[in-house]
Amino acid sequence: MAPAPDHPSLVRSGVAGLLAAGVALAVGELVAGISGRLSAPVISVGNRIVDAVPRQVKDLAIDWFGTNDKIALLTGIYVLVGLFGIAVGVLAARRFAIGAAGIAAFGVVGVWAAGQEVGAPWWAGLPSVLGAIVGIGALAALLSSIEHADHPEAIDRLGADDGAGLLARRGFLQVAAGAAVVGAAAFATGRWLQRRFSAAASRSAVQLPAPAEEVPELADAVTLDVEGISPFITPNRDFYRIDTNLTVPQLAAEDWELRIHGMVDEEIRLSYQDVLDLDLVEERITMTCVSNEVGGGLVGNATWLGARLRPLLERAGIDPKADQVVGRAFDGFTTGFPVSILEDDRPALLAVGMNGEPLPLVHGFPARIVVPGLYGYVSATKWLTEIELTTFDRFDQYWVERDWSADGTIKTMARIDTPGGLTHKPAGTIPIAGVAWAQTRGIEKVEVKVDDGEWTEAKLAEEDSSLTWRQWVHEVELDAGRHQVVARATDGTGEVQTEERARPFPDGASGWHSVTFLVD
Repeated sequence: MAPAPDHPSLVRSGVAGLLAAGVALAVGELVAGISGRLSAPVISVGNRIVDAVPRQVKDLAIDWFGTNDKIALLTGIYVLVGLFGIAVGVLAARRFAIGAAGIAAFGVVGVWAAGQEVGAPWWAGLPSVLGAIVGIGALAALLSSIEHADHPEAIDRLGADDGAGLLARRGFLQVAAGAAVVGAAAFATGRWLQRRFSAAASRSAVQLPAPAEEVPELADAVTLDVEGISPFITPNRDFYRIDTNLTVPQLAAEDWELRIHGMVDEEIRLSYQDVLDLDLVEERITMTCVSNEVGGGLVGNATWLGARLRPLLERAGIDPKADQVVGRAFDGFTTGFPVSILEDDRPALLAVGMNGEPLPLVHGFPARIVVPGLYGYVSATKWLTEIELTTFDRFDQYWVERDWSADGTIKTMARIDTPGGLTHKPAGTIPIAGVAWAQTRGIEKVEVKVDDGEWTEAKLAEEDSSLTWRQWVHEVELDAGRHQVVARATDGTGEVQTEERARPFPDGASGWHSVTFLVD
């Protein structure tokens, strides 16, 4: 019989650590399903990463992954946990206490992260604690099965036949398979239990009232019949989502409350029904994310239903010294914009509806703020629970703390929707089309330049209002070959969109959008 190795197989030890880490995370998911006040360890740790990473890393994540940045972060966390588990398994095979300490340390991180969640109970770390305990136990069982597999002579000395050694080697596979099944079952059950806390049923039960002021019927002329152009109204399912939450927050309307406080004469608290009982209005408003690159898709147009913010805040009594309106989400995320914004004609809203439905869960149900003309990072608080009147000297909102500009005025922009980059078009008349926006200022004209030609004014669809984007199209005869098209817009004040190229940080991207395509 060959001499037994001094240490268990590296491969099997690594697999043991990987499976133990997986079981620990799965048990964390399972325990998190006990209560809606608990978060799975990966989510708690991920939220702390979102809060802590430098702005440049967040910008890079949005550049690379766009609206899939959260999926990318969670995938990265799972990969790192897997690598950590492999290392723990290899170390534990040589000295078990080291591996156990590694899993325990990860549990401590989870407990700390859970404790940082807004409104976390004292027992918020329970998923991480129980996950770590079960993970250590799973590691011990897996390593023990490897020991038997790698030292069958121990069985021989007990009088077992050669078949027992073979069975011992198969023992690790059986234990590993069992750990994988238990982990998968715990993970799936945990996710199923967590769905009990979904606010979907609460949303489905909402009956939005008819608005006191309906938005005028959409004129046919605001939409151009051009294949590939963005629809004038963006369907809810296609509307972009950018926020700091790794999972969609679940706030039930019946438990929701809005607190208006700070530099006011009298603090006000409103239930969801209180908001529905207000004189609600409809407004079509185009929203834009400050992270939107030139030509990017982080912009959309919707019909919003809500209460006007100005009379609502005046009901509380605005201190004349207050110059900032801070929106605070359930998790402490904040936005902030000038009080003076409420004094012009733009319809800043406490919104409860979107395109004829209660706000979708991903877009802020039960309520959010919508302010025309401002990027979302300074105004569009989703999952809103508080509005505070304060001053810019006293308080820096979430993104301003991270060096973004406090002035979130949306820049004038034209985007080419069709033709797409490097697409093939047949020779002949080709429509160049897209959308342009300059919320609250409106779009006066869009110009297009093909190759080295002159700027030519495009045909504009009828303007719905200065709060919404405007479709445009320019038809041009082109021969076969490679062509480039550039677009620029002029806003309602007569200011031409700047050619100067700038990245989104610190106050929004700028520059002309250009597309290169091929004509066959």
